Amino acid sequence: MKMTQKMLAEFLGTLWLVLGGCGSAVLAAAFPELGIGFVGVALAFGLTVLTMAFAIGHISGCHLNPAVSFGLWAGGRFPAAELLPYIVSQVAGAIVGAAILYVIASGQDGFSLSAGFASNGFGEHSPGGYSLTAVLVCELVMTLFFLLIILGATDKRVPAGFAPIAIGLGLTLIHLISIPVSNTSVNPARSTGPALFVGDWALSQLWLFWVAPIAGAIIAGLTYRAFENPSE
Repeated sequence: MKMTQKMLAEFLGTLWLVLGGCGSAVLAAAFPELGIGFVGVALAFGLTVLTMAFAIGHISGCHLNPAVSFGLWAGGRFPAAELLPYIVSQVAGAIVGAAILYVIASGQDGFSLSAGFASNGFGEHSPGGYSLTAVLVCELVMTLFFLLIILGATDKRVPAGFAPIAIGLGLTLIHLISIPVSNTSVNPARSTGPALFVGDWALSQLWLFWVAPIAGAIIAGLTYRAFENPSE
């Protein structure tokens, strides 16, 4: 595949992840009486990855996440030369996805960005009031295991075709665990899109949602090398 094709796939895939995942949180999570709640939001994020993995996995690998790209690079599955183009495409897709969501959400009377717009945060901006340390550890560990799931599910020793299901369900589980802690990032691009619209505290806390996921992903990539067959 040409790099332009891969970049377009990553752009569209990440746009869908933000629109589907963050959209479920902003538009449907607390909808009067029939809101989908945390479980629905967790499932929505998992479904965005599952559907895009089938749609564009054969084109770009369906990273949709700078941390995933870094983790695959650390695990020897992805060339360093493609990191920057992938990350630029992912962040751009996340921003456009957040922009579309803003246009939709702001069409309702009483809409306000002060509700958070699905941004990630710690301290008073954590849904459960969790501290910076708690959020950092949570994001690092959750991303670490997300990458272990990805690396394992896409290992050539595993039967082909089931990876999207394992990865989508893995992301769902991660959200079920950590939405109360940080609103769940495990994805710097996903965090960046909404934060640019909220500004203020969301931008000042954004650094954590780049540092922790990427660190966790790199640790996972290096760790998974221990499971590789030296003869291959």
